[in-house]
Amino acid sequence: MGGATKLAFAVFLISCSSGAILGRSETQDCVFYNVSWEKDRTNRSGIEQCFGEKDKRRHCFATWKNISGAIEIVKQGCWLDDVNCYDSGECVERKENPDVFFCCCEGNMCNEKFFYSPDTFQTPSNPYTPKPQLFNTLLYSLVPLMGIAAIVLFSFWMYRHHKLAYPPVLVPTQDPGPTPPSPILGQKPLQLLEIKARGRFGCVWKAQLLNEYVAVKIFPIQDKQSWQNEYEIYSMSGMKHENILHFIGAEKRGNGMDVELWLITAYHEKGSLTDYLKANVVSWNELCHIAQTMVRGLAYLHEDIPGLKDGHKPAIAHRDVKSKNVLLKNNLTACVADFGLALKFEAGKSAGDTHGQVGTRRYMAPEVLEGAINFQRDAFLRIDMYAVGLVLWELASRCTAADGPVDEYTLPFEEEVGQHPSLEDMQEVVVHKKLRPVLRECWQKHSGMAMLCETIEECWDHEAEARLSAGCVEERIIQMQRQTNVIAPDDIVTVVTMVTNVDFPPKESSL
Repeated sequence: MGGATKLAFAVFLISCSSGAILGRSETQDCVFYNVSWEKDRTNRSGIEQCFGEKDKRRHCFATWKNISGAIEIVKQGCWLDDVNCYDSGECVERKENPDVFFCCCEGNMCNEKFFYSPDTFQTPSNPYTPKPQLFNTLLYSLVPLMGIAAIVLFSFWMYRHHKLAYPPVLVPTQDPGPTPPSPILGQKPLQLLEIKARGRFGCVWKAQLLNEYVAVKIFPIQDKQSWQNEYEIYSMSGMKHENILHFIGAEKRGNGMDVELWLITAYHEKGSLTDYLKANVVSWNELCHIAQTMVRGLAYLHEDIPGLKDGHKPAIAHRDVKSKNVLLKNNLTACVADFGLALKFEAGKSAGDTHGQVGTRRYMAPEVLEGAINFQRDAFLRIDMYAVGLVLWELASRCTAADGPVDEYTLPFEEEVGQHPSLEDMQEVVVHKKLRPVLRECWQKHSGMAMLCETIEECWDHEAEARLSAGCVEERIIQMQRQTNVIAPDDIVTVVTMVTNVDFPPKESSL
């Protein structure tokens, strides 16, 4: 082995193992700055103490912009364990021409100064050059230990890189609507924080994208079709709507069998309607607001809208409507989520090779449970509306409007089939016995709830053709909220006796 080769080999081993063997800079404090301090209700600047798990490293970071030569700091502070920051004593951005500059480093207050140095080959600021007289000692006494350390560090790096490395390039939505995704999304660091939910197609993480929280839905590679379908639905023309979950981007992570498929969307702290109803009751006005915004989103999804500036939005059937797939914003505005099973209907095109008996068993319509679906657009939209009836029942069961006790939250049919029904259980209850969740007698004593009960019954009607459309349900909810707002409490009994004479919006049997 030549002298130069030996020297290079030794330097490589020393640099690989320096963090584990020769010690590393511990990060206790970082310079803190937040340009959005008033909005985020934080200090504007100062020193931030860094905390983290014992086996995790702590780092400092800085983000800034270069506006016509003027440096504008966006944020500085502590950063979570990230292999990209390991053993970096200086905060240096090395990407070429980023829109938002980002750097991280290791060591107390190391982000006080930050630099931009775009290099093709990244080299440490203070390369270690061993003295010739120490070479033999280092080579022969530390090589075995360093070799083991290098293997351990490489394995750890592979794991951390898989989870926390910066995203390559997010695939942005192709919808150039009124609020297109940020063109600098691929330049921003994205960190997973905590798992918020687990479902059939993977798990949902709360993540941080610079100053904002986002949701990251991670699919295993075997569910690639669901990921691909959801991405394609979100990317269609006209899919930006207040009551449809806001889509940010998609990407693939990892290699080979370790590939993970990510969908990045807006994050809503209140979570799903299921989670909210488990922990909270709702007033009549809250029920109306949640129900109206939910069916407004579904009505928009079901609608065929030609002539949009970015193209033609076809009708889309959700095929897995349930309270778990309805998310709530901070003001309780609902938005429809999870389009892994959604089906689009384009004029002159087949709906494709689809299996009719899909969705969540508890919310399956009678015709789905029987396997007797008419594979036409309207049939699929009516299947969605059956499930809407069950979700409205969930809302009614947790509403305080009626003069009676409010039940503990239960799933539809939980009393009849428990929490994990089989297909046969649901067929027996829904198809053969034609049972539906109980509409409490006390609900009929509140004029609005009585009208809601009638709407629910028309949504989950056994005959698909008799079900209401989403647009009709939205009109019903608007009307019954308006009517209850102008009725004095003393008039309620009178209205209940006359409820059968109320002129509902016409039922839309043809969707």
